[in-house]
Amino acid sequence: MTKYRLQSLLFVFVAFMLGCNEYMIVGVLPDIAKEFHASLSSLGYTVTLFALIYAISTPIVTTLASRFNRYHVLLVLLLIFFIGNTWTALATGFWSLMGSRVLTATVAGAIISLVLVMANYIAPRDKRASLVSWVFAGFSIASIIGVPIGTTISTTFSWHDSFWMITWLTILTFVMLAWLAPRDTPQVRGSLRSQFSLFRDLRVLMGVAFIVLVCAADYTFYTYVRPLFTNMMDFDNTWLNWLLFGMGIFFMFGNKFGGYLADHRGIQSLPKIYVLMTLCLAGLAPSFQYRWLGVALIAMLCVMVACYGSSTQLMFLDIAEKDYPQSLDLASSLNSIFANIGISLGSFTAAETVHYLSLGSVGYVAAVYGLLTVLVITGLSRRYRNAYPY
Repeated sequence: MTKYRLQSLLFVFVAFMLGCNEYMIVGVLPDIAKEFHASLSSLGYTVTLFALIYAISTPIVTTLASRFNRYHVLLVLLLIFFIGNTWTALATGFWSLMGSRVLTATVAGAIISLVLVMANYIAPRDKRASLVSWVFAGFSIASIIGVPIGTTISTTFSWHDSFWMITWLTILTFVMLAWLAPRDTPQVRGSLRSQFSLFRDLRVLMGVAFIVLVCAADYTFYTYVRPLFTNMMDFDNTWLNWLLFGMGIFFMFGNKFGGYLADHRGIQSLPKIYVLMTLCLAGLAPSFQYRWLGVALIAMLCVMVACYGSSTQLMFLDIAEKDYPQSLDLASSLNSIFANIGISLGSFTAAETVHYLSLGSVGYVAAVYGLLTVLVITGLSRRYRNAYPY
């Protein structure tokens, strides 16, 4: 197997490991709530806090790290991630859990950003979209394999053991990166101010607004997907694991479909998809009484919310390479930064919806974000009607 193939597989594995850490909390929230004697709505804020810290810290850490060798920075950040996740596995109370999630979130975004920059350099130009889509698919694989396994471990043994599994994955990841990650990739160093000049570009501003809204729509229902399946659709725990596995399959399909879209009109092809997403969100609540219809709608949503990543990632990298070369590391992190702002907004919205309205109302509220998503992506796609930038 060539070194490029090994590096590609490793980068996908990094995304898988990070995805397990970020998403697994959703599957084990009821078990944590039981141990800590806390409400589901209050623990939902752990998702919000993780995403918020992720979004705030990623541009800062990424920008500061751009002054040093990427290879060395990546290994240091992974060591901090190891400490944070192990702390989560050891947490015995609400505030200890919160502290561990804050530490982990502080470096997680910068890790995947550096991996995406490295992937951009090692891949031939005609394979960039495919590799980027596979890296994003690593998060979906975490949903397919990691989250159901973590949920099963949590319900069978303890939610602590689920995070111990991630600790062992992190050790393996560190060893493999030390061996295979490229040690020297081209870097253009600039001041903090010059790197943030990327945000003067209207295409970038519209792109990040789009990502925020898509992820807010997603996490307004996904934060409580386990009680949606068990409480609203009356599936038992055996079915729950298969349903979570199926969601991961559809998320991965959405990422790979996104890679196809990135090679075929990309941004311009997205408005119709997000019109359909909004309609599915609006129909979610009525579908709960026909539970397999509800499952079908959630499967479709998994595909649609996951298919933007490759198009927006390559758009940001292309804009930075051509117009803001000093901002390349920052550009690589925009997807993850603003996805987590959207996740934070969506999970907060979900918690408030459950608290003030009902669990069954999350689809209607998510549809509001969906409508705003359609407006923004339609405006962005019009800017590329005559010339697509890739």
